[in-house]
Amino acid sequence: MRIKSMMIQNPITITEETSIKEAIDLMQTNSIRHLPVVSKGKFLKGFVTLADLKQGLIPSMLADVSLTDLMIKDPIMVDPDDDIEVAARLIYKHKIGGMPVVKNKKVVGIITESDILRAFIDMMGILTASSRVDVVVGDEAGALKKAMKIIHDQGGEIISVARSAHQEDRRICYFRLSACKTAMIQKALEKEGFEVVAAMD
Repeated sequence: MRIKSMMIQNPITITEETSIKEAIDLMQTNSIRHLPVVSKGKFLKGFVTLADLKQGLIPSMLADVSLTDLMIKDPIMVDPDDDIEVAARLIYKHKIGGMPVVKNKKVVGIITESDILRAFIDMMGILTASSRVDVVVGDEAGALKKAMKIIHDQGGEIISVARSAHQEDRRICYFRLSACKTAMIQKALEKEGFEVVAAMD
């Protein structure tokens, strides 16, 4: 899934001449937490967050503090044709809430942690009526394929498969299925030696 399909297109932007108070008012009015700072032609100059602006509001009233002092001048950014996983890794690694999407140095969108969460929820089919079976899949060659065949043979329609990255010793696979009764699937998996951690109709 490409970032351009999930990003906020044509985002609200500000210039370096915008006051801190104006930027905060703009964010609050539009219920947003990030603003790209651009020059004429939408060329990216920086990025500001609501938290940073609020922190700088009082100092700006007492001293010569402007928007350019608070903005991130070299923000982390992504290309609209990058995969959504690229944005997810960057947001997780740098602990940021969002970033500008830039093409040829011009701002074309914003991608936020909420957009990424929505993308993964869509990909995993979490909001659709579904069932789930969590299975310990070992190191044996073909074990995943075998588990999938058992599920299929018992009438389970697999929507998505995910694996925990933090439990390498147990290799738990999470099978999300179209809504069904999972008792027979669980029984068939266990008969073939698989450990079923959880099964939810």
